[in-house]
Amino acid sequence: MLNNFTNITRVPELRKRLLFTLGMLAVYRLGVFITIPGVNREVMSRLFQNQGTLLGLFNMFSGGALEKMSIFALGVMPYISASIILQLLTVVVPTIARLNKEGEVGRQKINQYTRYGTILLSLIQGIGIAVWLKSQNASIPGSGLIVYSDTFFIFLTVLTLTTGAVFLMWLGEQMTERGVGNGMSLLIYAGIIASFPDAIVSTWTMFSEKPVELLLLTVFMVAVVGIICFFERAHRRIPVQYAKRVVGNQITGGQSSHLPLKVNTAGVIPPIFASSVLMFPTTIANWLPFMKGVSDYLRFDGILYNVVYVALNVFFCFFYTAVTFNPVDVADNIKKFGGYVPGIRPGKQTAEYIDFVLSRITVGGAIYVSAVCVLPNIMIARYGVPFYFGGTSLLIVVGVALDFVQQVESHLITRHYEGLTGGPTGGRGRRSSAA
Repeated sequence: MLNNFTNITRVPELRKRLLFTLGMLAVYRLGVFITIPGVNREVMSRLFQNQGTLLGLFNMFSGGALEKMSIFALGVMPYISASIILQLLTVVVPTIARLNKEGEVGRQKINQYTRYGTILLSLIQGIGIAVWLKSQNASIPGSGLIVYSDTFFIFLTVLTLTTGAVFLMWLGEQMTERGVGNGMSLLIYAGIIASFPDAIVSTWTMFSEKPVELLLLTVFMVAVVGIICFFERAHRRIPVQYAKRVVGNQITGGQSSHLPLKVNTAGVIPPIFASSVLMFPTTIANWLPFMKGVSDYLRFDGILYNVVYVALNVFFCFFYTAVTFNPVDVADNIKKFGGYVPGIRPGKQTAEYIDFVLSRITVGGAIYVSAVCVLPNIMIARYGVPFYFGGTSLLIVVGVALDFVQQVESHLITRHYEGLTGGPTGGRGRRSSAA
């Protein structure tokens, strides 16, 4: 294993990408500790003593930046929300759907619209946070939470938060392009991991006199991590047979292969998207009074929150899978190269068969994602376990880590080195569980 890690230093491009990724994450964590002018950080910390709330979820995704009311308090949620909106519009708006089919040029245009949407949502959420800060300042007289005049403070807060969100958007895009892994997911991952040491200490303090409960909690968390690892690597293999063809004086084809379909094709996107949607009513409730009732019903420890959360997870599992995986294109590519699924006619019937199989395994993937995200939340509400050990955070941490390791392995294997998990050279990487 140690030798596999030393292989990273032998690939200059991979080494540069990893150093760039670590450098950008360091910049992000440094910015988390820069507080918005006019905010008392100590008072803000007291407001976040109870982590078992939807506000605590927002704070977790921002890496503790909201608790410190830093310049990165909005985190990457505005960008994720804008991405959700654009992907939904891709389905219902013909113009955007055509852009999505125009290849790289169309995707660049959609990315540009996503950036504009990020700025707009950042402005809206910035106004909501500024108004919320004002209300907290009024409810805690003499606290010195806000030191500037109301008008100037709102303008400064909105400008600072919007600039921070746009900078994080740029940071994530740079990490995706010039680093290793998905930049936005890594930013959320870094924020959650940074809070784990405090969560471990608080958990030990809470259960220090209850060794049996502490042991059961540890076993449960290890089991959840194991389940996540299994399902994130599980896939269904569809056999593909290639017919023999004569090319010049040579006979090509005649080989057997398979099409791997992941059980959880959407990865960690559904819980991130679902959490982002549930945060929106809480954000706008600070300056739209009629949304206050909706925000009160969507409490983190409430039944309605968990029901809506499960429904959103299931929806985004199917939606994101449908957006990122097109069975028709896959079937056409198989047919183009002379391949076919045994017993299935090439073309339309192959596409229908792939779609049928993908829909069935996505049902299992959606159930798995919903269970992993909701069941630990019930334990949080029941036993008061620190919020960072919830199913959503564990799913994101494990899922992003597996994706990161897989991309590092891909760089190593393409240059004839063994992967981090000991995969042999010559193109075979980490073995996956077949569903």
